[in-house]
Amino acid sequence: MKLILLFALIIAFLGLLIASKKSKKLSKSNKNFKLDKNNFYIWMNFSKRKRYELAKKDSTLYMNQRKNLLKEIRNEYKNISSSEE
Repeated sequence: MKLILLFALIIAFLGLLIASKKSKKLSKSNKNFKLDKNNFYIWMNFSKRKRYELAKKDSTLYMNQRKNLLKEIRNEYKNISSSEE
């Protein structure tokens, strides 16, 4: 009887472990969500707070990309100006 109970407890624990891993995979898929016209309805199914957080994250990523591009352009301009002298 104890062996059957122990076996059932192990199976239940493994089931919960697998379920938690699946839920983590689903939550990670939303972290890299990019809004475009193909997935607009998915975007609208998110809660207002989730949409706000994703838009804010996307905005900061875009701003960082622009800053990096501007740095590269400035460095190239400095290199070109110094090589012409």
